[in-house]
Amino acid sequence: MAQVLEFKLPDLGEGLTEAEIVRWLVAVGDVVAIDQPVVEVETAKAMVEVPCPYGGVVTARYGEEGTELPVGAPLLTVAVGGTGAPEELAEAAPGAGRADADAAVSSEYSGNVLVGYGTAGPAARRRRVRHANPAAAAPAPAAAPVAAPAPVAAPAPVGASAATGPVPVISPLVRKLARDRGLDLREVRGSGPEGLILRADVELALAALEQPVATPAPTPAPAAVSVAAAGERVPLRGVRGAVADKLSRSRTEIPDATCWVDADATELMAARAAMNAAGGPKISLLALLARICVHALARFPELNSTVDTAAREIVRLPSVHLGFAAQTPRGLVVPVVKDAGTRTAESLTEEFARLTEAARQGAITPADLTGGTFTLNNYGVFGVDGSTPIINHPEAAMLGVGRIIPKPWVHQGELAVRQVVQLSLTFDHRVCDGGTAGGFLRYVADCVEQPAVLLRTV
Repeated sequence: MAQVLEFKLPDLGEGLTEAEIVRWLVAVGDVVAIDQPVVEVETAKAMVEVPCPYGGVVTARYGEEGTELPVGAPLLTVAVGGTGAPEELAEAAPGAGRADADAAVSSEYSGNVLVGYGTAGPAARRRRVRHANPAAAAPAPAAAPVAAPAPVAAPAPVGASAATGPVPVISPLVRKLARDRGLDLREVRGSGPEGLILRADVELALAALEQPVATPAPTPAPAAVSVAAAGERVPLRGVRGAVADKLSRSRTEIPDATCWVDADATELMAARAAMNAAGGPKISLLALLARICVHALARFPELNSTVDTAAREIVRLPSVHLGFAAQTPRGLVVPVVKDAGTRTAESLTEEFARLTEAARQGAITPADLTGGTFTLNNYGVFGVDGSTPIINHPEAAMLGVGRIIPKPWVHQGELAVRQVVQLSLTFDHRVCDGGTAGGFLRYVADCVEQPAVLLRTV
């Protein structure tokens, strides 16, 4: 006898609690194998595929593409067991006993499905099998179907509450939609069973609030309609939400300070041009700046650290894992080059290119976005000279690099046109004083102006 098992959005790791469905990889009626990816989701960290830990026939999917689901919400149901014939599995009763389903899960569920990490077993070949029988491919009833109610549900009159007790809402998505749009659910009458508020009810109420109301004479706006509801609302979720949370935490917890200096980068640019003219793999400017950073951090290890607030200790880290800011279609992300201090300029160039391309394609993994100890931010690519970087919490410092442009500069006692760059260092004042931060920045500037000593080891 086939059993219908429910597969829920698994623990995403890295502190993530929700994900948005980008693309379904299977349809109702498809046969899936154990560990086969079934859906592509986008988290605040990356876009990854979620593998299903058991095989069978998909009987239902929950959530349309573009829907945001919390961890633990149902993703799909799969009919497993029986004779294994697709027709029998697809026709398994969706109302299987809860105890039987739980028993089947405990014996067949791998238990370690994590977004971006896969399951314990080897990945199975993806295959899709479509059924000629439309009944076999029909989805099981959705947990909260959005159907147009026969009587159109209108919002309660403004100022009058439709329910004095608990608001009859089950779906967290419905609650989130109302919260994001500033709608009080107590002002909505539900069209579902026993007054259950459905998504269609919320959308209808929002449309009614946003529709202009013609009145014979100007009257004061209803008290319950908030002025804050006007204007476009952009949800802070995904990458933008994660960036907002991290930057807010940085500014809240870290007493930061910024110092900056102008440097003559003419010799650095000439050295890079000579290296690339000699043949072989091209060396990026970012790689040379990274080499300078790791040398500076070896001299000033206070800036390659973090603060343990609970223990009231500064933790100096043994390795440099260098983050770098990358602008992508999904927003700003900070990929991390692991063990940057042990890499050559050529290796750094290759790794920067690999991580940047993965970030732009939305294929970067959570592991590539975590574990940084110091961040290098080349905002000069945006055509700006300077900035005051916000520290990438829980790191202790960030070096910002502006654009390199020709400027008047006193060189060897005479006025000349040189390639000048502004360098900015934002640092956690708890880990060091201005003398240490200034020493680090001055060393970086000296290496930019006279790179021969560093380039000898490249």
